[in-house]
Amino acid sequence: MTSQQLWQRYQDWLYYHEGLGLYLDISRMRFDDELLATLKPKFEKAFQDMEALEKGAIANPDENRMVGHYWLRDPDLAPDREIKQEIESSIQDIETFAQKIHTGGIKPPQAFKFTDILSIGIGGSALGPQFVSEALTSEFPPMAIHFFDNNDPAGFDRVFTQLKDRLNSTLVIVITKSGGTPETRNGMLEAKNAYEKQGLDFAQQAVAITMPGSNMDKVAKSEGWLATFPMFDWVGGRTSELSAVGLLPAALEGIDIRAMLAGAKEMDAATRVPELKNNPAALLALSWYYAGNGKGEKDMVVLPYKDSLYLFSRYLQQLVMESLGKEKDLDGNTVYQGIAVYGNKGSTDQHAYVQQLREGVPNFFATFIEVLEDRQEPSIELDPGIVAGDYLSAFIQGTRAALYEKHRDSITVTIPQVNPRMVGALIALYERAVGLYASLVNINAYHQPGVEAGKKMAATILDLQKHIVEALQSANEPLDLASLAQKAGFPDEVEAVYKIVRHLESNKRGVVLSGDRAHPATLKVSM
Repeated sequence: MTSQQLWQRYQDWLYYHEGLGLYLDISRMRFDDELLATLKPKFEKAFQDMEALEKGAIANPDENRMVGHYWLRDPDLAPDREIKQEIESSIQDIETFAQKIHTGGIKPPQAFKFTDILSIGIGGSALGPQFVSEALTSEFPPMAIHFFDNNDPAGFDRVFTQLKDRLNSTLVIVITKSGGTPETRNGMLEAKNAYEKQGLDFAQQAVAITMPGSNMDKVAKSEGWLATFPMFDWVGGRTSELSAVGLLPAALEGIDIRAMLAGAKEMDAATRVPELKNNPAALLALSWYYAGNGKGEKDMVVLPYKDSLYLFSRYLQQLVMESLGKEKDLDGNTVYQGIAVYGNKGSTDQHAYVQQLREGVPNFFATFIEVLEDRQEPSIELDPGIVAGDYLSAFIQGTRAALYEKHRDSITVTIPQVNPRMVGALIALYERAVGLYASLVNINAYHQPGVEAGKKMAATILDLQKHIVEALQSANEPLDLASLAQKAGFPDEVEAVYKIVRHLESNKRGVVLSGDRAHPATLKVSM
């Protein structure tokens, strides 16, 4: 296309939301009228599906539950008065609790005031709060936040080292729907142990975000924790940032949670419009469908041109991949759907993988996130009439043009500034885009059987480890791996046995391996 044709296409497909000041540009996606005609009935169905979802349809048949994260920012949409009241009470309780923590109305037993937060959660219970914290926390927040978001013992130790002598003024938030998530449970036990070693009363410095009546809820109440906040059955982890999961830590960090909710509500209204050109989430879904031929054939590279948004790609990675990565469609056909998501930030990427994006394998489409406001204070001139933000703006425009020149497609989302309202709007925009795209390709975006399969296999490995230790303890002589597997009752799991005993030996757990380590089958194992 000529420059004039591209300019016309830009005007034809530009979406602008006046209230939010948000622009969406899909003009550098090369879809044509034929695709639009093909997708028209699919979009009509997608809009109907989303309407049914918001009205309380059972969207997760595996767990027989509704999916109602949209109600979180507009309780009037909730299907009944009880749910509406639960949402409103939850937000009010969060604000009241945060205010008491900040003013010292609630304080730790051995310190004047709470200074830090230790948030223990995984997946959606960590990625959303981390993204929002990085994007919105002020330079000097009322409380600093730290995360246990993995099961890495060295990671636990690193956080404890950072907290040093502030553990006595650190508030712990344990986030788990049921209390049965192993990573969260383990992080909680590690934290409890650290508090006890310092003579601190863990319960007087802990709160839980969990489902009412869950095992975690029972533990928190029986031990007298400071407070519990509800997780709702109808909110999935990857869409939970605007529930207590994300709102409590944000409020404690001094972030305006009402503004986040307002931004999401305003975007929800925009993405509810049943017209493709006037619905930004539908425009994203169209672009994703075109880029990957409706089969996820190309990856989504997310490039925010703002330091504070660099975790946005990680947040979207879970939202998109866990929602769309499905083996079966709604009719039971094997389809292997999904869109791979990765990214870093601009202009860092121009000195990293943009070289491959421009000249390497064309297996992606880019999403640029542009922020119009450079900074709050005036900028110095780096060159005559040119400030740092001008360079950043030129980099994003230059990279977009350079990619298009090489037939690499891109989407650009432009926001006026990074603030709570805009972050809420971005979350809502992509949540709806995922839902619409899922309908286009006929999959269920609201369950995650693959995640559960991985958890079950991990439990099997831990069970095998117990049998291995028992077998070694009862052995009269060193055993080779095959004999150990046989004695443990798992003769076909020799490789798993090998990896377990190697790990135990590396951590001085009483296991000894002898022999040629380059040839594992020759090793002897003893305790």
